[in-house]
Amino acid sequence: MSGQSTTRTVPGDRSPGSRTGQRLSGLAVALGLVMFLGGFVWGAVLYRPYTVPTPSMAPTIGAGDRVLAERIDGGDVRRGDVVVFTDTTWSDLPMVKRVVAVGGDTVSCCRDGKLEVNGEEIDEPYLSEGKAAEFGAIPEVTVPKGRLFLLGDERSGSLDSTAHLTDAAGGTVSRDAVRARVDAVVWPMNGMLEAPTGFERLGELSSPGPLRTVAALVIAGAVLILGGAAYGPFAKRAGASRNRADAGTTGAR
Repeated sequence: MSGQSTTRTVPGDRSPGSRTGQRLSGLAVALGLVMFLGGFVWGAVLYRPYTVPTPSMAPTIGAGDRVLAERIDGGDVRRGDVVVFTDTTWSDLPMVKRVVAVGGDTVSCCRDGKLEVNGEEIDEPYLSEGKAAEFGAIPEVTVPKGRLFLLGDERSGSLDSTAHLTDAAGGTVSRDAVRARVDAVVWPMNGMLEAPTGFERLGELSSPGPLRTVAALVIAGAVLILGGAAYGPFAKRAGASRNRADAGTTGAR
């Protein structure tokens, strides 16, 4: 019997653990693709991007900011919502303003420097610090049924309902003119709009749309795709290292 040592070359790691890992890797990539693409499709169906060209909604939304607005029916609009609407008597382009009163409400400004709706003074923390709620006085207006009274958050320079008080509709806009409700400022990444809590005493506020869920799906999908794809090269290198170690151990016998 020869005293020469014998070596073996193992072509690849065929262990049950390796095969299970490869299957899990493929499953992670497949699930990640479903979540990633599903999140994008869901977001595209529910949301529309808009660029706000003027500073009339500052500091909530600055000039040139990019926002995501959930497509909604005008009947779902509530006080405090920031909405995208089109009214040809105001402009031929979509506009972004905040709803401060709905059909049946009375609105006026500004005793003690605060907006009043149905006799209640409204706290508006979204206004610039130190700014009064209104640059000029608003006479008491009763909003007709099915219509909305809208203001910009930059009250001194916003062409909003106060600039249309002499119109036939008394500065109000039809609910049917609303196209979407703004959920977040995405560029710059200021995030979700804060809830307009000053209107809570007058009725229920709108619930945020599913934007956070959509974003979570897209991010989780991307992590699964990258993690699953990275497993293959990592497992291959680890298997090759084990094979070399095994070959060295066998050759030393």
